[in-house]
Amino acid sequence: MSKSVPSWERLRELIVSQNANQLTPFIETLSPSETARAISRLDEKEQQILFSLLSPEDAADAIEDMPDAQAADLVEDMPSAQAAAILEELSSDHLVDVLGEMDEQASHAILAEMDKEDAKEARMLLEYDPNCAGGLMISEFLVYKTDQTINDVLNDLQINRDEYVDYHVQYFYVVDQADKLVGVLRMHDMLFPTRGARLEQIMLSSPLSVFHNASLMELDDFFEEHNLLGVPVVDDDGRLVGVVLPNAIEEAINKRKTKTFLRLSGIIGGEEFRTMPLLSRSGRRLSWLSMNIVLNIIAASVIALYQDTLAAVITLAVFLPMVSDMSGCSGNQAIAVSMRELSLGLVRPTELIWVLAKEIKIGIINGLVLGLLLGGVAFFWKGNPWLGMVIGGALAANTVVSVTLGGMLPLVLKKLKVDPALVSSPLLTTVTDMCGFFFVLSFAAAVLPKLGGM
Repeated sequence: MSKSVPSWERLRELIVSQNANQLTPFIETLSPSETARAISRLDEKEQQILFSLLSPEDAADAIEDMPDAQAADLVEDMPSAQAAAILEELSSDHLVDVLGEMDEQASHAILAEMDKEDAKEARMLLEYDPNCAGGLMISEFLVYKTDQTINDVLNDLQINRDEYVDYHVQYFYVVDQADKLVGVLRMHDMLFPTRGARLEQIMLSSPLSVFHNASLMELDDFFEEHNLLGVPVVDDDGRLVGVVLPNAIEEAINKRKTKTFLRLSGIIGGEEFRTMPLLSRSGRRLSWLSMNIVLNIIAASVIALYQDTLAAVITLAVFLPMVSDMSGCSGNQAIAVSMRELSLGLVRPTELIWVLAKEIKIGIINGLVLGLLLGGVAFFWKGNPWLGMVIGGALAANTVVSVTLGGMLPLVLKKLKVDPALVSSPLLTTVTDMCGFFFVLSFAAAVLPKLGGM
């Protein structure tokens, strides 16, 4: 392929020519990110033709290279039977990730077309929170009974080699007759004992494990402490239900960071890609922007109450955005610290007084310093100490308000079961704008004769 020809153009040529024999080899030459990029540049009809030309196995490989939200949009447009055949080829964790991004009606239609056992397993995994062990585990693992022998294991591996070849096999797990986890075998544990040795004789007893409801942070701490290639997941009765791999934890943490960043940036409803439907993308953005219009109108209403003061001292208009913006920055710092401590479990929603005591000290110190700086600028600019005191005092007072509010807002919202990452910032911005305008204009109104003529 010529370097001057974009990958999606070459892909389009193969689709137009219906050249199924060259499609898979060409896609295999692309990196995962380039595969996702090339497929996303095709129109909807071209995508449908592409996946009709690929085998379910090859289509699943291409799906795995795409972000879950993008893959879900693509699969939703397929006939349910075709989608089911492709998704059955995905690993269990990836299958659940893609189904979890779909609307409920589409996912149910696809599950109805899938193999009954695969569908039952997928439904079970979908019941878990995606950020707990049950939602992150894979169901492709090798498990044997205590009374089986090494010869039984080797025979099973040989008979099912076509199925197991795609498994992430690092350990063999051993369970009792009630399917409770009792041991684990590493690869080299199988090499030296006699073929007739029973697994219970050579296994490592009482292996490390995690419960199915273990949180993402608990799992992250587990792998930080234990350098393992996977950890078995057990239910409340100790039965083995899955295995969590360390790369799944890393991906989940990155996804959480991405979603938090998007929510803070005003992208509501999950990830957004420019290949998504136009109205869907517009709606996600407008839901945030519309709310901000209302909040900004509320903040601006304070100025309307003091418009005579502002008209008399027009210089105040220069400092109004400075006071609100600098206070907002201080408050967002406090929000960031609270969000981080909440995610790490270092603070709880009920600890408002403790957070208030910690943040109010920061607010007072930073408020005084920032107030002196900006008040000094106002004084030297106009040569009026009263203007300096109005601006400096307003910034100091507003900084105290914004820092204490910013520290407590995530805790309050978390307690109310409202997403703090989504709501904290716009609420803080509105309050700091209102208070900033109020402090500047009310302080100025109190000493208006001393500011006359500016």
